Amino acid sequence: MIAKIQQDHRNMMQLLQVLEAKVNLLKEDKEIDYRLIKSIISYLKNYADKYHHPMEDLIYAYYLKYRVVKDQVANRLADDHQHLKVLTCELDDMLDMILLDAIIPKALFTEKLAQFVSNQKSHLNYEEQDILPAIKKSLTADDWIHLSLEWKHKEYVDPLFGANISDEFKSLATRINLA
Repeated sequence: MIAKIQQDHRNMMQLLQVLEAKVNLLKEDKEIDYRLIKSIISYLKNYADKYHHPMEDLIYAYYLKYRVVKDQVANRLADDHQHLKVLTCELDDMLDMILLDAIIPKALFTEKLAQFVSNQKSHLNYEEQDILPAIKKSLTADDWIHLSLEWKHKEYVDPLFGANISDEFKSLATRINLA
């Protein structure tokens, strides 16, 4: 399960690098493809919020239940996930408006996108450097068996980075050289 989460993190970082490049283009007042950004945000919204974060939350809840953890550490991951979900929805709504030709100041969109990328990267780094190593060190083989059984019926296939790319993300896969 940890390997799946870490692979997801690498995939998300790849997408965040694409978004970061778009932020830089916006700052240089260059044209960008808003549909590409929309596709990335849709993927993150649908995949991360529906599958990736629930897997992390399951493991983390188990870890908190059976291990002694400081309160500030205990609450941060759930707070981060909720905050990222709100940011993702706000950015997704803003992109919908832009794609419908609504007037959104470029500076406002650039700031929102930069904030999104920064917060996502910070969150992923926190998990990779602090949370996942602590969990790996603490949980036993029996703990992982229990967690795997609990997750078993929630298995999913990544619609962008999986073996079969979903029709919804084929264009995005081509753009980021996955197809």
